[in-house]
Amino acid sequence: MSDAREWLIQWLRDAHAMEEQAETMLNGELSRLENYPELSERIRLHVEETKQQASRLRRCLDALGEGTSTMKDAGGKLMAMGQSLSGVFAGDEVMKGSLAGYTFEHMEIASYTILVSAANALGEAEIARVCEQNLREEEAMAEWLKNNLPKTAEQFLERSKFDSDAAKR
Repeated sequence: MSDAREWLIQWLRDAHAMEEQAETMLNGELSRLENYPELSERIRLHVEETKQQASRLRRCLDALGEGTSTMKDAGGKLMAMGQSLSGVFAGDEVMKGSLAGYTFEHMEIASYTILVSAANALGEAEIARVCEQNLREEEAMAEWLKNNLPKTAEQFLERSKFDSDAAKR
């Protein structure tokens, strides 16, 4: 087994754990977005994409005769639960969640860019195709978040003003 193939396997496992972390993080955030219906709906859609991405990565690993990393998957989920819980105590949770989500999307974009390049270098065309598909979905989510950050901020400020006015009464 070549070192390059071993790196590809490790990076696929890392990406799978990253998607497991993303699913847990997004589901935790979703439960607290009832006042942001468009953001909630887009995140709900991305949760489904995320599940598909993890499934695709699992199939890539299976095709290589390898499996996912239980330790990495569990570690990612544990980190996501901590992130989700920490947001509960922030008064501007939706904004912190938007920042974290946008940042996380870019980490995923970088990961899939590396995987596409590595798979192509190793002649693993199907793995490259799968990672390219995941990459396009992550880029679309990052773009959606970027385009909607101003609206989310405005909605948050409007709700804050309303909540503040209500508290003064």
